[in-house]
Amino acid sequence: MKRLVRLTAALILVLMLFTLASCGAKKTDDGGKKALKDGIYQIEVTLTGGTGKASVASPTELEVKDGKMTATIIWSSPNYDYMIVDDERYLPEIIDNHSVFKIPVAELDKELPVIGDTVAMSTPHEIEYTLYFDSSTLKDGAAS
Repeated sequence: MKRLVRLTAALILVLMLFTLASCGAKKTDDGGKKALKDGIYQIEVTLTGGTGKASVASPTELEVKDGKMTATIIWSSPNYDYMIVDDERYLPEIIDNHSVFKIPVAELDKELPVIGDTVAMSTPHEIEYTLYFDSSTLKDGAAS
């Protein structure tokens, strides 16, 4: 009987150590959040704010290089002449009649406040928006 108790205790100890080791292996340097390998991904992005007339393409391309994320934001209009993200101004390329920006994304699953300047009205207007990148939709690979 003592042998069975010792064997059971040893088995429980091994299982506990295995569980702790598994949890430790999943930790990352970013506070436990999933660290992405360098590469190209697709991710759903949601735009809120403004008048509701503008939109951005979703899913969008997310590039990770040296641990830094950059999203390609494709506006529904060619009339955005700059975006401001974290007090930094970004200029677009006009591709297929859309303003296209490459902007930094510090964190997924967190609202990212941005400003888009549109020249579609009589005078340029800076409009406040929020982008949200949903990590649950993240997929490997560039758009085809």
